[in-house]
Amino acid sequence: MSIERDNMIRSLNSIFIPELRKLKFKGSFPHYRRTENDKTNLLTFQFDRDGGGFIIELANHIGKEHTTHWNEIIELKKLNAHDLNERKRIYPNSENENNGKADWFRYDKKSFINFGNTFDKLAKKVTERIPLMEKYWNEIK
Repeated sequence: MSIERDNMIRSLNSIFIPELRKLKFKGSFPHYRRTENDKTNLLTFQFDRDGGGFIIELANHIGKEHTTHWNEIIELKKLNAHDLNERKRIYPNSENENNGKADWFRYDKKSFINFGNTFDKLAKKVTERIPLMEKYWNEIK
């Protein structure tokens, strides 16, 4: 891992994750889940393989466990968003899904580094996306 990625994770852990915990999410970086009754809400951070950015993937699951198409059973405490086919990506600037890397949360842009802590700014931006996340998680009853 790079120093920048470590710094980004540190900022997410200190700014965003406490807000996620207030929403009753459990887990550890990069996978979090909240189970109420038979419904599990999932959040997973996915970092750019080339470095410098990340997105957030959300998923919902109904049931006591998840069975993959190859019949592997995943218990809820190990389930993450990547285990499910239906997911929503959260980007910094729009509600629409977009495959462009330009819409990822970027911490490698030089223009941001000179204006305060880029990592903390991005972690705050992620926190601002919580209402959009909750909207998605509440789509299934």
